[in-house]
Parts: sequence; structure tokens; C-alpha cells
Amino acid sequence: MTEIHVIENYTPEGKRRAFVLAEDRVGHYPEFREFFVRQFSLGANRLERPGYVRASSGMIYALVFIGRSGEPFPDGIEIYALPDALEPLNDSDVDADLWALLRWMIAGVGGEWRVEQLDATGRLYQLSVAANA
Repeated sequence: MTEIHVIENYTPEGKRRAFVLAEDRVGHYPEFREFFVRQFSLGANRLERPGYVRASSGMIYALVFIGRSGEPFPDGIEIYALPDALEPLNDSDVDADLWALLRWMIAGVGGEWRVEQLDATGRLYQLSVAANA
């Protein structure tokens, strides 16, 4: 079902970071924070490296986790596409990959969070990526 795969021990040589999304309050719902801690083994070395994932498009994304004083880690996340150094981004691929990333996250969190509800919301807002989900 998932179109997202966690990459262990990735070194982004020859790549550039292209900012694509930020969420500055991951901790608003603790289950999302816990999902990222589980998926990327965020422990004692949590500020040393981003988490890396590969989407079905083949693009690799860096998930940079943000900490804030007085808040459990991570409290925010920035997502960067990692295209080859001089290659442009394909906006429709990035949109589809971000939707897949949201679906992967919602499925991983579980509980009251359901992928079907995310898809229905996307269709309600007539998001083209939701129509294909």
C-alpha cells in the first residue's frame, strides 16, 4: 500500500535540497511525533541527521526534524526534495509524492487517523493528487 520507503544510512552526495513543505507543530498531536520517533529511531543522536525516504517517483526526500526549547522532540518538520544538483523539480511528481507521504504518515499513525478520511478531504478540495489515491 505504501509508496514511501525509509532509507537507512543515506548520504546525499551530488544532490541539492529543494524545500517543499513545513509543519511547525508536529507535537500538536503527540501520535504524529511518536510516529516519526519510531520510523526514524530518533533518540540520543536525533539532531545529527535528517530522515530519508524514497517515493514511488524515485525522488528522495530529507525530513529535517525541528526541536524547540521546552517541547518534546520533534516539534516540527521541514521536508526537502533531493534532486540531482542541477535538475529542476517536476511539480506534479512532488505534489503526488507529498500526498503519498501524508498517506504513509496517516496510515502509520493509525487509531482515529484514517487514510480514507484524508483521501475524502483531498477530493472535497478537488486536489488532483487525491483523485488518484
